[in-house]
Amino acid sequence: MRLAVAITTLLTASVTTFAPRAVVATSAAPSVYHHHSRIITAFGITNSSNRTPTQRMASTTTTSDADRDALLACPTIPLNNGMKHPAIGFGTYKVGFIPASASSAVASGSSGGTEKTAEECVSEALEVGYRFIECAEFYGNESEVGKAIAKSGVPREELFVCSKVWTTTIEKGPDAIRAQLEKTLSDLGTDYVDLYLVHWPVPGKHVEAYKTLESLVEEGKVRGIGLSNYAVEDYLEIKEAGMKIPAAVNQIEINPFLHRKNTIDFFKKEGVVLQSYRSLRDGKAFEHPTLVKIAEQHGRTTAQILGRWCVQKGYVFMPKSVKKERMIENAKVFDFTLSDEEMEELDALTTPEAIETFQGLYRKCVNRDTSKDGTMDGVKMDITAD
Repeated sequence: MRLAVAITTLLTASVTTFAPRAVVATSAAPSVYHHHSRIITAFGITNSSNRTPTQRMASTTTTSDADRDALLACPTIPLNNGMKHPAIGFGTYKVGFIPASASSAVASGSSGGTEKTAEECVSEALEVGYRFIECAEFYGNESEVGKAIAKSGVPREELFVCSKVWTTTIEKGPDAIRAQLEKTLSDLGTDYVDLYLVHWPVPGKHVEAYKTLESLVEEGKVRGIGLSNYAVEDYLEIKEAGMKIPAAVNQIEINPFLHRKNTIDFFKKEGVVLQSYRSLRDGKAFEHPTLVKIAEQHGRTTAQILGRWCVQKGYVFMPKSVKKERMIENAKVFDFTLSDEEMEELDALTTPEAIETFQGLYRKCVNRDTSKDGTMDGVKMDITAD
C-alpha cells in the first residue's frame, strides 16, 4: 500500500518540539500549515477520490506499523506553561460506563456498564497509538483506564493524561477536591496528571476550586490546570479574583455545527488552548450533505473531515469510540489538508438555533448533580454565547 506523507508544521522560532512528535499550528495562525525540514511518513491511506466508500472504510479496519507510528508522531500544541499537548487524544466519556446523569442514561432510565469495558477500549486505543487519554471523575471509569495503562507497558512519560473534577466535589470544597485527586491518581495508577480541570463553573464554588487546583500544581501532583465548559464571563470571574497560574486549556464542545467564534477568539487571545469535545458530534452529522461532498472530494470519511477541520483550526481533537477500527479511522487526519474554501464552508454550518441550544445546556449544567440541580440559582443568564 502506498504511504501518504504528512507534512509537519513549522511554528515560530520560540516553539520547540520533543521527539517523536511534530508541532501543530498555534492559535496565532490556526489554519496555516507550513513545510518543515523533516517530513514524516504517515498513515497508510491513499487520497484518490475514485475509491468507493467501502474501499475507503476497508483501509481503516486493520492497523499497521505506519498507522501506529504516524499517531505516535502526531503534532503537538504548545501550552502557556511550556508543556506540549498532543493534537489528538482518546476520549473516555461513556466508554465502558454511562454516568447516571448522562443524557442517554436519563432518556433510557438506565446507567452503568456497557457491552465493552473501558479497560478493553483504552487498551485498544493505546495499542493503536493514542497517547493522550482524556478522563474525568464524572466518567466513572478511571480505575478501568488505570488497568489498561498498567497492562499496556507504555512508560508514564510517554503518556499525556487529563482528568476533571466533577460538580459534586467542587461544591463540597477544597478538602473534597484534594481527596478526589488522590482517588483519581490511585485509580489511574500514577503519581501525577498532566492536566487537571474544573469540569463545570459551579456558581459560587468554581473560583475556590480553581485556587485549590493552583495549590495542587505547587505541590507537584498536577503538571498543569485548566477549565472545562467555561464561558468568557466565568473565566473573567477567576481572573478578577486573582489567577496565580494561567489556565492552560478550556475544554468545550467544538465542531462545525457549534463553532462559537467570539468565545474561541477570546480564549486564544488569553493564551488558552481549546480542547474540543463532541468533535464528531456523536456521529449525528455524518450524513450531512456538505460533509459528504467534501469527504468524497478527498477520498475520506466524514468523520475524518470533521477531525481534520478541528486540527486545522488548532484545536485539540478528542474523538472517542469503542470500536478499534473507528479509533484507527479517526486518527487519520494529519496527512491531508482542507482548502480555505472548504474550511469556510464548514464554518458556515453553525446556526443561531445551535447557539441558543448551547446556551440552554450551559444554564442547565453548571448546577448539574449539585444541591442546586434543576434551579437557576447563581447561574449567569447573560454570557457570551457565540
